[in-house]
Amino acid sequence: MMHARRRRVRHKLQRMVRLAAAVGLLSGGLMVSGAVAGEAPTGEPAVSEDPAAELVSRLGASRTAGSWTGADGRTVVAVTDQDAAEEVRRAGAEAKVVQHSMERLRSATEALRSSPRVAGTAWSVDYADNSITVRADSTVSAEEWSSLSGLAERIGGFVRMERTSGSFTTRVDGGTPVFGDQRRCSAGFNVTNGQDTFILTAGHCGPQDTTWFRDRQGDELVGTTTASSFPGDDYSLVRYEDARTLDRSNVVDIGNGRGVRIIGAGEAAVGQRVFRSGSSTGFRSGEVTAVDATVNYPEGTVTGLIETTVCAEAGDSGGPLFSEGLALGVTSGGDGDCTTGGTTYFQPVTTAMESLGVNLTGGPPGPGEANANGQSGAGAPPVPAPPASPAGTEEGFGSRAVTSIVDIGNPALGAGLIGVSLTGLLAARWLVSAQERREYRSFHNASWG
Repeated sequence: MMHARRRRVRHKLQRMVRLAAAVGLLSGGLMVSGAVAGEAPTGEPAVSEDPAAELVSRLGASRTAGSWTGADGRTVVAVTDQDAAEEVRRAGAEAKVVQHSMERLRSATEALRSSPRVAGTAWSVDYADNSITVRADSTVSAEEWSSLSGLAERIGGFVRMERTSGSFTTRVDGGTPVFGDQRRCSAGFNVTNGQDTFILTAGHCGPQDTTWFRDRQGDELVGTTTASSFPGDDYSLVRYEDARTLDRSNVVDIGNGRGVRIIGAGEAAVGQRVFRSGSSTGFRSGEVTAVDATVNYPEGTVTGLIETTVCAEAGDSGGPLFSEGLALGVTSGGDGDCTTGGTTYFQPVTTAMESLGVNLTGGPPGPGEANANGQSGAGAPPVPAPPASPAGTEEGFGSRAVTSIVDIGNPALGAGLIGVSLTGLLAARWLVSAQERREYRSFHNASWG
């Protein structure tokens, strides 16, 4: 009886281990094949299309009030009437009927913009709440706060006032001469006008003709700022002094010798999971909380910004904001830090590239071509492909994918999982054999040699 029970337990354990190993083999195989299929194309990077924006544009600003990504990954579109809501649902998205249209929200932000400028303030539209949030930092006086509160009350009850503990500043480190002109910034994305190659970075990092170096001693020249816009916008171009040293693959450094390949440019969406890299605080993540935000820095007002929960500190200015392998923005400024958290704003790359007449640089080096490290395309170390869309989300209009930090498309990770699974199968066979040997030895103790 005891031996029969042990055999049942043994056979059940064996089945469980074999099933887990089989799942591991299947998952590893899919990860390897997915990584191969997910390699970035080598042509010109594409600019992603936003189906929600197309629908909002078709319905018009009087019947819609923005869109965002819901907690389940699906696109939600705010509308002002039931007919518009039905059209949104037929298109495959969720609809939320709200009171204030985009026209009304824009009118309110224009009233804020037309009022006397107060440094240390910022405002953005909260699409999900159908309201506008006005933030005032610690530098705003009680008199200025009272004046802003009165304006918000006159505009309407959908304008909310909020105090922040920090102060809104651009993220230049003025005390460390890392690149030049007593400034420290971060490189954004590599772009080209078809003739020259540039770094797209923040405009407040330095005016035109600013010279940039790789080291604080000023020995390794990077290039010179050829175009800059700040305030109003916040972007600039730094032309590479020697484009032959450029890695054309447009890879964002995320630390520990790893990078994310940028394959195109896109528009940020409220609720979207995003990632940032900076020379001071490295790789960070957060969520888009608003678009078309306005910030009144001490140096001037910047409009049309992406508002996020990603932290940043001095020296992170100009660094890249991205998601799903798409370039979204370059770091402008904000409040708080990466210890206590805060709000950070980004200049959208699509607006900057259109104004500057540039595009993202092309794909990775082809076979036989050398990259920045002097390695050929065939022998260069692989860069992880952008993470795939999470399982369970629909492609197309109904959802916006959320980037994962886990590198699901990494073939090395898939191969490792296959190896672990095979080891598990072998171990299961060994364990069963060992158990059988022990039982046999116990049962035939007198004759076991």
